[in-house]
Amino acid sequence: MTEDFGSVRALLDEHAQIERALADPAVHADAGRARTLGRRYAELNQVVGAFRAWKAARDDATAAAELAELDAELAAELPSLQAAAAGAAEHLRRVLVPRDPDDGRDAILEIKAGEGGEESALFAGDLLRMYLRYAERKGWSTQVLESTETDLGGYKDVQVAVKARSVRDPADGVWAHLKYEGGVHRVQRVPVTETQGRIHTSAAGVLVFPEVDDPGEVAIDQNDLRIDVYRSSGPGGQSVNTTDSAVRITHLPTGIVVSMQNEKSQLQNKEQAMRVLRARLLAAQQEAAAAQAADLRRSQVRTVDRSERIRTYNFPENRIADHRTGYKAYNLDQVLDGDLEPVVRSAIDADEAARLAAAGA
Repeated sequence: MTEDFGSVRALLDEHAQIERALADPAVHADAGRARTLGRRYAELNQVVGAFRAWKAARDDATAAAELAELDAELAAELPSLQAAAAGAAEHLRRVLVPRDPDDGRDAILEIKAGEGGEESALFAGDLLRMYLRYAERKGWSTQVLESTETDLGGYKDVQVAVKARSVRDPADGVWAHLKYEGGVHRVQRVPVTETQGRIHTSAAGVLVFPEVDDPGEVAIDQNDLRIDVYRSSGPGGQSVNTTDSAVRITHLPTGIVVSMQNEKSQLQNKEQAMRVLRARLLAAQQEAAAAQAADLRRSQVRTVDRSERIRTYNFPENRIADHRTGYKAYNLDQVLDGDLEPVVRSAIDADEAARLAAAGA
């Protein structure tokens, strides 16, 4: 009962300051800033709620202990009240363990065909449908920002923005779930192009970036950008647009290149490209900071090589296996139909266990 969680005071003060700011109509004139403040407020709500619950439980147990000698009923209740206080303290300690500050953010998901030719592109399309259906189950909205399709209906690459309608708890955020999807996904099946019925192995890569709410979060000097415009093209190289509406933006200091051609308007394609560029730059900044701090949070691979896989989708056995967490199930058909939560949950649980272990070390 001696623990007073004095370090929470600063968080309580920050929560009160943000609450006052969110009550100011002027703040909401800047949608990006309001969303950033709202995300932090939702995160601090968890701390405030846990702290108040612990304080009430501690006060009840303390009062009961002081009066137990005079009141037999209170003496009988004392063990349960002390247990409740201990449980509340443990919950508060868990809430106070630093979590990924981006958990409440929306995300931009990129899927790229890798080894395996047309079969890899078809598998990239399967992954796209899986994520779209998973997002639908979670109540998230999706927008395909850019895609390059193949003649057989697969995708060489596709970029999707995934947004939550509202996030009261950062643990429910889009990034909190999809950040574990980054890496190489391997598929084992008989391709539609295979005439001998042989099982082939191919791979597709998935990259996930937290989306930038407020453009001011990521400083971009316009002099650092090279912007090229060109004519859009579709599968097979045929022109799908008679004007130079496609946009390619190169961030010269980092070499990051983003191309957009899905929209008919050059301005719209530029806006979408800047949206993706900001997300990539934010991720690059965070990775640099994490590397400097020897933070092992990063788990995404940047190459699309079948040997660096995080997950295998085995069609003959209807098996899904995550190689990082050891998760395995024989309901691949359901997973590809959007029932991805148990797979994602295995990664979330493993990550939380590692954070708690690090906090207790």
